[in-house]
Amino acid sequence: MSSQFPFGFTPGGGGGDSGQGPFGPFGGAAPFFAELEKLLSWQGGPVNWELAKQVAARTVGADDPAVTPTDDAEVAGALRIADLWLDPVTPLPAGGAKAQAWSRLRWIEATLPVWRTLCDPVAAKVVEAMRAGLSGGLAQLGSAESLPAELTAALPPGLDLNQFMAAGGPVVEMMNRVGGMLFGAQVGQAIGTLAGEVVSSTEIGLPLAPGGTAALLPANVAAFSTGLGIGAEEIRIYLALREAAATRLFAHVPWLRAHLLGTVEEYARGITVDQDALGQVMRMVDPTTIMDPEKLSEALGEDVFADATTPEQEAALSRLEVALALVEGWIDHVTEIAASEHLPAASRLREMVRRRRAEGGPAEQTFATLVGLSLRPRLLREAAALWEGLRAARGADGRDAVWGHPDLLPSADDLTSPDGFVSGSASSTLDPIAEIERLQDTPPEEPGPAGQA
Repeated sequence: MSSQFPFGFTPGGGGGDSGQGPFGPFGGAAPFFAELEKLLSWQGGPVNWELAKQVAARTVGADDPAVTPTDDAEVAGALRIADLWLDPVTPLPAGGAKAQAWSRLRWIEATLPVWRTLCDPVAAKVVEAMRAGLSGGLAQLGSAESLPAELTAALPPGLDLNQFMAAGGPVVEMMNRVGGMLFGAQVGQAIGTLAGEVVSSTEIGLPLAPGGTAALLPANVAAFSTGLGIGAEEIRIYLALREAAATRLFAHVPWLRAHLLGTVEEYARGITVDQDALGQVMRMVDPTTIMDPEKLSEALGEDVFADATTPEQEAALSRLEVALALVEGWIDHVTEIAASEHLPAASRLREMVRRRRAEGGPAEQTFATLVGLSLRPRLLREAAALWEGLRAARGADGRDAVWGHPDLLPSADDLTSPDGFVSGSASSTLDPIAEIERLQDTPPEEPGPAGQA
């Protein structure tokens, strides 16, 4: 018997022509077992990302029009216009991002590395909970002698059940792989669904694309435009303004990307798993439907995640909500200024995008599925109003100076009551602009005599 997997299952290689692969005579004869063997050979972490990519692609299906040269030209033109219109609105310069038109499959491929960063910490918690629950159940069984005689008689000859059931034994190792498959299928389903909805690389407020890239998805932009009664070019330019604004922000606020992703990870580390709900998940798993993302989506969902209970996790959640609201609010604010001078339907488009985000669209559903976090950008309007207040009080330079350091960002209280932050008179808050100016105006200390500390 293999020391890694029960009943002759091993993590390497295919079945081969002999039909005597890791699944014995099934290796070359049954495509299901060959596929299952491939899935169980994953050793790249708590999520089977190869499976996730496959399921995401299957979720998109054939409904993914190829990007044409016309698409490339239209997206590049819209992003050039967007950068020209943003130049007078913000001191953050155009980042020189490469304009790209993406298909839905291209969006999946380009964003997977960031999804991996976001999902692996949570998946590790789920797989650990599965392993702990299984180990506890095996411990309750005791030794092989405690099993019913008919079950003992049905076991394969030569199987050492005590070793088989031991913590860290083959069945627990198998559970690690099964957990990776379950989460991989669920992640893939969510990412594939999202790929059919998002219009750009930054729509959900996170820097999902590789650095130096600004991208629109022409097929999804066309779907967004259906029935609006607004010209296709005007819609494309408006969405390009949002993408170009986000690209500038992430390119020229060097700490922001790590801050957002790190806050998600910090929240994920505090997630606890509902063992009862997870037990129900495991009872729903049917090996013959392991490749069916819809059934796995029913099995593994946000219900397995317990609510935030620790002060640390609640604090991380608050920071994440505020950070995402500030990012989206700034994008909303500068886009409105740039668009209102050029696009007749700017106000309508702004309200449509706000409503799309506030109704719990792709971002909320994806967070709920992937990181156990039900996130609705409820502070988006408040954040946009705060940025507008800062611009009115201090100009665009003073407004964007707040991005100089994470400690200078407004708090949740500042978003709901922005007057004190905008004026710098809040008793608990330093004037961030004055603080930056003070640091910039302070001359460096003169070095002392040689040898003096």
